[in-house]
Amino acid sequence: QVFSHHCPFLMGPIECLTDAVTPDTDIQVTLSIFEVASAAGIPCEVDPALVAVLAGSKTEGSSPEEDCKLGCLLLVFVAVSLPLLAADPASFYSTELDGYANNIHCLAKAVVQVSAALFTAHNRNIESHLKEFLLVGPAV
Repeated sequence: QVFSHHCPFLMGPIECLTDAVTPDTDIQVTLSIFEVASAAGIPCEVDPALVAVLAGSKTEGSSPEEDCKLGCLLLVFVAVSLPLLAADPASFYSTELDGYANNIHCLAKAVVQVSAALFTAHNRNIESHLKEFLLVGPAV
């Protein structure tokens, strides 16, 4: 907010660029825009730094399809683990801590951010994979 107040001529174009990003925009262009926006402190749908790390840590000797399958298996693992995590006594709200002992309230944001970065790195449709994740969760 301070940066926007003192340098609107700099922040305005960056905000316009982030507004112009659509799902049809080329992934490299999108990541470049999000990198500039993140550096300026503007929240983005996909964290470009996390995408870069995940893209650089691909399994050696495997195909991109194999790496994408591993990402899908990670989401299945999370979906299968959710009922166990929910039953954990540390997952109950504690008035003494004014929160949860295991920080379970951060799990939803972590799943969305990591899966978005993972599927962006593999050039896949984030929304369709997250819908599959929601379908797997209740069935377990």
